[in-house]
Amino acid sequence: MSIFKKSIRSLPEAISAKNETELPKPTGFSKRPRIMRFYNMPRITGRMSVVGEKETKGPVGKYFQKCETDDKMGEKTFERAEIRMLDTAVRGAVRDARLDIEDIDVMISGDLLNQMTTSSYAARDIGVPHIGIYGACSTMTEGLMMSAALVDSGYFSNIICAASSHFATAERQFRYPLEYGCQRPPYAQWTVTGAAASVVSKNTDESVRFPKIVMAIPGLITDYGINDLNNMGAAMAPAAMDTMYTLFTQSGFAPNDFDLIITGDLGKLGSDILRDLMRKRGFRLGQNYIDCGNIIYDVEQKCYQGGSGCACSATIFNSFIYDKLISGEYKRVAYLATGALMSTQSCYQGETIPCISHAVVVESPFN
Repeated sequence: MSIFKKSIRSLPEAISAKNETELPKPTGFSKRPRIMRFYNMPRITGRMSVVGEKETKGPVGKYFQKCETDDKMGEKTFERAEIRMLDTAVRGAVRDARLDIEDIDVMISGDLLNQMTTSSYAARDIGVPHIGIYGACSTMTEGLMMSAALVDSGYFSNIICAASSHFATAERQFRYPLEYGCQRPPYAQWTVTGAAASVVSKNTDESVRFPKIVMAIPGLITDYGINDLNNMGAAMAPAAMDTMYTLFTQSGFAPNDFDLIITGDLGKLGSDILRDLMRKRGFRLGQNYIDCGNIIYDVEQKCYQGGSGCACSATIFNSFIYDKLISGEYKRVAYLATGALMSTQSCYQGETIPCISHAVVVESPFN
């Protein structure tokens, strides 16, 4: 049984000229074709989600494969702990796919730390060719999109894509040292401590029983002028709207064609803003839309607007969502992760926050 209620989903409304003029367009909004269709249907043959103790106490906590009860995981620093988490997720996903590390052609991964510290050090220890990517909280969909493209084109047979984040490392880098004890504003989100990985493999007789990636949409940078490091949901919602609008107008799919539409991680405030932005463009999002940041923590955990970080949507997709896809309960899922692409210096210098949202459409093997 799904934890979300089934309901009759609303059909998209006609887009009126009035709504178009009322809504400001995102920076550089374009009608150019952006749909990437994967005709060889790459498969997700293995996955792994590793999270901290706080994350297991939320609504989807029982779906995660591994829980670390110590935020430092026996390491001397939080940064070393995050590296260990990512290493655990990658090796766990490879085992889940019934492969060895030597069977992996390329590793594609990213994180939030300067110069992708976590990914580079984890890849050093894992020992496979590495492509480092930075999409902030959109890293997982960016990795899935690139992995599917490389496998679909025939260059590689098995690619692992991964993402990680850690509350302590991210807070220290982007906001304040934990020892400072700064009071968080009510619109803030909580960085998820976790790591997740997916093995994307060539479509063969052996892999046909696994979920397939059928299309992807590369995101367009949007910037609506938000410069508050805590207000991530409001900053990223327009980017999610741009990619989601492209999905519904260029792919041939309408909102009711999906069993689930997920974003990550706008939180409660950001997902409410997205619903309003999509309504003004003629699409009403029903109960088949959820945001990963809005469901990873329970309201009683007092995480304000919910979760954020590379691991937020990555861990939920590679646990709860994947389980529903492989069982056939969900036939088609649209996964749109969002990222705020600021640096530690840009906001201190008064710059606004450019954001992006990449999307992948994943279908059950039974679809």
